[in-house]
Amino acid sequence: MRKGALAWILGHLLETVLCLLLAAMATVIISQVIARYVIEAPLSWSEEMARFLLMWLSMLSAAYAFKLKAHFALTFVVQAVPASLQRVIRLLVFLAVAGFLGVFVVMSVVFVSGVGGHIAPALRIPMEIPYSASIAGGLLMLYYLAKGFWQEMRTGQWS
Repeated sequence: MRKGALAWILGHLLETVLCLLLAAMATVIISQVIARYVIEAPLSWSEEMARFLLMWLSMLSAAYAFKLKAHFALTFVVQAVPASLQRVIRLLVFLAVAGFLGVFVVMSVVFVSGVGGHIAPALRIPMEIPYSASIAGGLLMLYYLAKGFWQEMRTGQWS
């Protein structure tokens, strides 16, 4: 692998992980279809693995949308008010989303702590592994939210 390719992968780690998760999920599902209908010997673990991969893919994809600022926003409402009020609205939206994500992460930690000792039936892995996707995704969403807010303030988009 070229040095430039490795640098790109490390610079786009979230995107790389999302691609790997999607490829893994597709591979597991295709393997199950082949095993069930061609070989006639279904895999006992594939549905559970696909579900766990989907959990991680969903949460990390939500964080990626925060990174790109691709989530739904009612910008036409904000643009319809005076500039001084726009700053207040953006601050309130930031605080509301940050508060929601903070509560989400805390409750995710509580939930993941509550499944301690439980083992996935087919894969025989601790249930903390799949359920910790909500913690990782929530923390990444908070990070990208704060980063975007800070960039807006620093570049003058805030004023």
